[in-house]
Amino acid sequence: MQQVQHSDIQDKARRELDVLIIGAGLSGIGVASQLAQKMPDMCYEILEGRERLGGTWDLFRYPGIRSDADMYTFGYAFRPWRQAKDIAAAPDILDYLRETAETYGVDRHIHYQHRVIAADWDSAAARWTLTVTVGDSGEKQTWTCRFLVTCTGYYDYQKGYVPEFEGMEDFQGTIAHPQHWPEDLDYGDKRVVVIGSGATAVTLVPNLARKAAHVTMLQRSPTYIFDRPAEDAVALTIKRWLPERLGYPLIRLKNIVLTLFLFTWCRKRPEAARKFFKDMARSALGPDFDVDRHFTPPYDPWDQRLCMIPDSDLFNVLREGQASVVTDQIERFTTSGIALKSGEQLEADIIVPATGLNLKLLDGMTLTVDGKAVNFAERVNYRGMMFSEVPNMMHIFGYTNAPWTLKADLSAAYLCRMLRHMKKNGYRMAMPSLRESPSAGRFRDMGREPIVGLSSGYIQRALPILPRQGSMMPWRNHDNYIKDRIAIRYGRLNDGAMVFR
Repeated sequence: MQQVQHSDIQDKARRELDVLIIGAGLSGIGVASQLAQKMPDMCYEILEGRERLGGTWDLFRYPGIRSDADMYTFGYAFRPWRQAKDIAAAPDILDYLRETAETYGVDRHIHYQHRVIAADWDSAAARWTLTVTVGDSGEKQTWTCRFLVTCTGYYDYQKGYVPEFEGMEDFQGTIAHPQHWPEDLDYGDKRVVVIGSGATAVTLVPNLARKAAHVTMLQRSPTYIFDRPAEDAVALTIKRWLPERLGYPLIRLKNIVLTLFLFTWCRKRPEAARKFFKDMARSALGPDFDVDRHFTPPYDPWDQRLCMIPDSDLFNVLREGQASVVTDQIERFTTSGIALKSGEQLEADIIVPATGLNLKLLDGMTLTVDGKAVNFAERVNYRGMMFSEVPNMMHIFGYTNAPWTLKADLSAAYLCRMLRHMKKNGYRMAMPSLRESPSAGRFRDMGREPIVGLSSGYIQRALPILPRQGSMMPWRNHDNYIKDRIAIRYGRLNDGAMVFR
């Protein structure tokens, strides 16, 4: 862990920064790295609430945690992923993040155990003032900046989501939530029940099955599973024959196009996509497995996220009997396991509720503009990265239908373009506006809808607090990397919605 001297912290706290980044995870390191490369004259710092960099990839420690996308596109566009396996384990991703931070000098700008609890924009001064607590002591500091970038993710780092199951207190075994995995948990030769069917569950089951007596994946409803090799043979061939400066962009382009094609095909041809995923599961599991019951969801592909598995690992442990899948409803927890509504009893020594996340905007910090609290449910998202009537602030949020970093990279590039434009023209403020922009009249009556179009439980639970998106560009998200790349990298900054002063 990088230590920052107290006096150094105080000096930086008193100085007004050009850019202040909140969060030293995948997005925060990416933004800072692009600033270091493209805007070396900009003064920036990163405030990280935890003790280490890495965000999600340092927080989650459950067995087998890995990327759920290929690292050629989940990694940064400006720093190639060089390992053979492109479905990477969390320790390898953390190494990649640390090396990136060191390469671009970002590690020297990170201040750990600095949690931002409030930020207020002052229009007269054209700056943000942040209230920050430091370490366990709760000492408060004041930081100021001209432009604020929040890279806080989208979920509550302190507490994962667990439904209120009846009788949980009666269970005499161990309950281990994936977000707070006990380091000393011994699951060898134990009966384990994993509740859930999302990305966490399908990762946990094959990895726990290596040591456990038996693992049961208990799901309320199935999920679409996409099986792919952990190593991309085409990518490895390209890397063998082309220099990195040519090969890496080509591999990224291939994977971006394939991801976009799969998503578009699923949305336009849902019945064909259903059959494709069902046939994939049946081919791996054999004719005796009940694929219709356990791997055929009632919704269309991409109404919720697909789950990716590498090298058939989940299918393999199910076929070999090391694990099983049960599709049923929970009646209650018992002293020795779980009673199902069908009447079946699942015996367990360990229960893992892989039941999802609690969404949390900006890690719970309060945001005010000229002293007035910002209610994000009343704001409209601009280009998937800013909010209506909130000046000089960018929130990094990745794709839900493609690797997160693709959008994070584009957002960081847009930030650099905007800062360069503001400096050249002497602007102190940039704000997307539905009230003051040149095209405000055209946007005023446009339709609005949820910013994320997934039916997943964690999204539906958070709808009341989420910003909206509009029915017209630039207030609507493309969810399409190619369109976004053109619009964000080459589109006009003065687009009729952005106000510069």
